[in-house]
Amino acid sequence: MTSDLQAGLDALLPRLLPGAQRCSGLQRLSAGATLQTWSFDAVGPGYSHPLILRRSPGGLRGNESLSLPLEAALVQSLAGSGVPVAEVLHTLQPADGIGDGFIMTRIPGETIARKIQRDAAYAPARAVLVQQLGRAAGALHTRPLDGLPDLPVRSTAATLAALQRRCHALPQPDAVFEWSLRWLQRHLPAEPAALRLVHGDFRLGNVIVGPEGLRAVLDWEIAHLGDPAEDLAWVCLPPWRFGQITQPVAGLGQRDDLFAAWQQATGEAVDPQRVRWWQAAGSLRWGLGCAGMRDWFESGRDPSVERAMIARRVSENQIDLLRLLDSEDACA
Repeated sequence: MTSDLQAGLDALLPRLLPGAQRCSGLQRLSAGATLQTWSFDAVGPGYSHPLILRRSPGGLRGNESLSLPLEAALVQSLAGSGVPVAEVLHTLQPADGIGDGFIMTRIPGETIARKIQRDAAYAPARAVLVQQLGRAAGALHTRPLDGLPDLPVRSTAATLAALQRRCHALPQPDAVFEWSLRWLQRHLPAEPAALRLVHGDFRLGNVIVGPEGLRAVLDWEIAHLGDPAEDLAWVCLPPWRFGQITQPVAGLGQRDDLFAAWQQATGEAVDPQRVRWWQAAGSLRWGLGCAGMRDWFESGRDPSVERAMIARRVSENQIDLLRLLDSEDACA
């Protein structure tokens, strides 16, 4: 209940922030069965501090998701690293009585991709955002592993094995997905990548943008140690171009600019073939997710319009895979 959360925050904030007396403007920003995002201000006489609460009332997360305390610890460990992140102020404790989660400073800006891509206010950002994303990814991927919390490891081989399990668990075989799986098997990189910190969902929608450009990277819930080419590929997948199909990087620009910024930040060269492998793996991963939604819808477990809209995107991912794997371009 919102009233219970309000009361809990009213009790917590004076202990957390000198000058704060209560919670004001509490508003839920996102839906979801397990994870909630709330916006509010800590206020007092002459005092106001904008805040965000990421919360799971029952302490539940998805199978691949970090626990919220672990996600909070990761974000805290990135402060000052060159990766723009929000400041985490408090990780919820059982005594707080408001569930599992953490409180961080609210950063103003836009997260909706179509507004970033099209609104006049973000025209200056569009001119620099691809390079900023490349530099942020470079800072992320060169963050020393010492001092990071204990994160899962996901190698190319482990990723392929997980995709195989999900593909073979589909209620109906899918020829395009099976063909893509065999391509991934044949083209599995011979050398494992040196383990780096990987965001796992690096794209528009998970960044905050202001008129001047990138302000923060959000939603670290599936971060892990793995191949940095995964992030470079994911931000270029067709679903995250939001209709701007000829602009591979988030519907905003070209890979050469992304790669050049990343290479300048890391001092390393991008391997386009590794990025292509991760593009195929990413498209298959997203396609399998959509197929799972289709099964939920067709079985009647969730007959909602939202579930149907995601389910119908299976065919889009099939087309993306066919285009990518039939192209002579290393990264179609």
